[in-house]
Amino acid sequence: MLRSHNSSARSSRLALLATSLGFVIVCLDVTVVNVALARIRDSLAINSTALEWVVNAYTLAFASLLLSAGALADRFGARRVFIAGLAVFTCASATCGLSGATAALIASRVLQGVGAALCVPSSLALLGAAFPEPHARAKAVSIWAGTAALALGAGPLVGGVLVDRFGWPAIFLINLPIGIAGIWLTVAHAPDTVRRAGRRIDLPGQTLAVISLAALTYAVVESGRRGWTSATVTAGLAVAVVTGALFVVVEARHPQPLLPLTLFRNAAMNVSAITGLSLNFGYYGLMFAMSLFFQNARHDTPLETGLAFLPMTAVVTVANVVSGTLTARFGYRLPMAFGQALAAVGYLALVFVQADSNALAVALPLLAVGVGVALAVPSINTAVLTHVGPSSIGIASGVLNTARQIGGVVGVGVFGSLVRPELNDLAEGLHVAAMLAVVVTLSSLLTVLLGLRTSGSLVTDGAG
Repeated sequence: MLRSHNSSARSSRLALLATSLGFVIVCLDVTVVNVALARIRDSLAINSTALEWVVNAYTLAFASLLLSAGALADRFGARRVFIAGLAVFTCASATCGLSGATAALIASRVLQGVGAALCVPSSLALLGAAFPEPHARAKAVSIWAGTAALALGAGPLVGGVLVDRFGWPAIFLINLPIGIAGIWLTVAHAPDTVRRAGRRIDLPGQTLAVISLAALTYAVVESGRRGWTSATVTAGLAVAVVTGALFVVVEARHPQPLLPLTLFRNAAMNVSAITGLSLNFGYYGLMFAMSLFFQNARHDTPLETGLAFLPMTAVVTVANVVSGTLTARFGYRLPMAFGQALAAVGYLALVFVQADSNALAVALPLLAVGVGVALAVPSINTAVLTHVGPSSIGIASGVLNTARQIGGVVGVGVFGSLVRPELNDLAEGLHVAAMLAVVVTLSSLLTVLLGLRTSGSLVTDGAG
């Protein structure tokens, strides 16, 4: 009996390792590519618009498929879907690293996004199956989330080292051994989940969501090259609006919708989604813009760029822990509001940064942004878990993550249109982008102050 218990505990720990490895490479790819942008541009001789697609192709596929991926995990089993996602991601990473042309790299980034979308919801479901006891499950989820935070924080530095030593393909090829190890551990040790054979896939809703998000991304990315008033950009925005409206109509009538609209009757859900979108808009947009600024205006190497990002990324894990402590004591409203206020101060300080500014003048604003965003992110997840019923937590988490990824896509597109290497004054474009981040962040802060009527105490608020 003791041997059986020890074997079960070991398998659970190895299942946690497998899901964490999958989550690590998914999150690492969100930030690691930014420090390689200049080298990719020079190697493939591509323009700024194509460079934005190298970043956004991944995030777009990830964002638009997250909700359906959760439904697939319910229908076919989380273990099978996680293995498939990790296999797709690993193979796509290989083709990214071996790409000798822009189209091939962007297509491979799309496939990476597909694999990432399959991995994330199913990895959380696998943890639930591997750790049925609530206390052990909470600890496992904390470790799983912590590895993601570390991956996001380490991304720029890891990318800088790899690009400097081995060239830009290395940032993708490093995923191969990690992905293979994750697949082997999952096959050997991860339990499967109960399959819901009757769960239907909302194909019309998924199709409209992909078209709407793709059209929006296309319009935002192309605006930098063509201008907001061009026929191409206007048409893209029109397609995004029309298909977005059709998506709402379809979801309202579908018996098993991709996105249950009843979720948005919940104020905490709405505020959390808006906050998540705003946070990623500024954070991902800033990482893209600052990477170009460091390497083109300040002429930093990829490694120096990764080191320059350390004040913003190294504090993520510590600030996440502080956010949890603040939430437990004061409720989620305080860290959500304070985090955004601090991030807004950081963005505002970037308005005064020039190409010849000293390291401290650059590091302090980035530190404020990093701490602010890291304080706010856990609180939006807590708000959703507190106010959404147990049967809807999965889909609510998918909605929140989708909103965050959309914010990242739009942020990279908008910031990229303002900070383009062919511009004579990159600092001026960075200043406009930073002010835009201030406006978006303060607007989101206002929704927190007006939309959440209580402090968000976990003791007094309940799950209604």
